[in-house]
Amino acid sequence: MAALMYQIFSSSALVSLGLYHLISSTRNYLKSPQQPYFAKPFHPFPHNRLRHLQLYLLILCLIIAFAHQILLSAESDPLVKGHTPVHRFTSLQSAAVLFLFLLLSVSLLLSDSPSSLLPLPPDLFFALGSAVFFLQYSVSSTAATVQTSDLQANCDTISARISALISLLCLILACQPRLFVADVGLGAAFCLQGLWVLQTGLSLYVEAFIPEGCHGLLDVVSGVEGSTKCELEDSRLRAVAILDLVFLVHVMFVVLIAMVTYAVVAKTVGIRRLGSYEALPTAAADNNHIQMKAMTGTQA
Repeated sequence: MAALMYQIFSSSALVSLGLYHLISSTRNYLKSPQQPYFAKPFHPFPHNRLRHLQLYLLILCLIIAFAHQILLSAESDPLVKGHTPVHRFTSLQSAAVLFLFLLLSVSLLLSDSPSSLLPLPPDLFFALGSAVFFLQYSVSSTAATVQTSDLQANCDTISARISALISLLCLILACQPRLFVADVGLGAAFCLQGLWVLQTGLSLYVEAFIPEGCHGLLDVVSGVEGSTKCELEDSRLRAVAILDLVFLVHVMFVVLIAMVTYAVVAKTVGIRRLGSYEALPTAAADNNHIQMKAMTGTQA
C-alpha cells in the first residue's frame, strides 16, 4: 500500500507540473502575438507573494522522493527488492538523480531571486535539465534490466523512453528557445510521465489492474524476487502487449489534453496566432467602406 501511495504522489506531482507548464507556455505564446516567443524553464505566479510557489512545491516533492529512495535502498524485503544488492544500488542511483534535480530546482530559485545570487541563462538550465533527464533515462533502463518482474521491467522501460524524450526536448529548447512546439511537447511529456507512473502503480499493486495470468506475490517464504509474476510465457507476452496498448491510450489522452488546453487558453486570452497576416478589425473595415461610399457620392 505504501508503494502505491508513493506512485500516486509522484503521479500527481508530475501531472500538475506538466499541466501548469502547458497552460503557462500557451498563455505566454498567445498573449503577445507581435513579440517573439521564448521558452522559459520556470513560469512564476502573477502574484508577488506566490511568485515562487511552483518551485517551493517542486523542491518539497523532490525532497520527499529523495528520502523515499534512500529508505528504499536500505530495505531488505526480498519480496520488493530481492536478495541481491544490485537493487539497492539502483535505488541509490535514483536518489542521486533526484538530488541533481533538487540542485537544479534550487539553482533556478536562486537565479530568479531579487538579488540574483546565481544568474544563469534559461538555455543553460534547459541544457542541464537535458543532461539530468538523460541520466534518469540511463537509471531507468538499468533498473529494467535487473528486474525479475516482467511487468515491472516493461514499466521501467517505457518510463525510461519518456525520460529520453524529455531530455531531447530540453536539448532542443536549449538550442532553439523560440520553438513553441517543443515547449508544449515538454509539458505534455511531463503529463505522460505522471500518468504512466500512476499506471505502473496500478498494474503492479492493485489486483484488479494486474493482467490476467499474472499475480502479485503475497509471501516471501520462497524468496521470490519481484512484486508480480506471470506463470506462463503466453501470459507474460499478453501482459506486455496490454501494457503497450495502455501506453498508447495514455499518449492519445495527453494529446487530447494539449489540444483542449490550447483551445481553452486561446479562448480565455482572446488572441490567436494565425500566421503572418492579421485580420483587419471590423470597425476599421466599416470606416473604409463609409469613406469609399462618400468619395463615390462626391464624384457623382
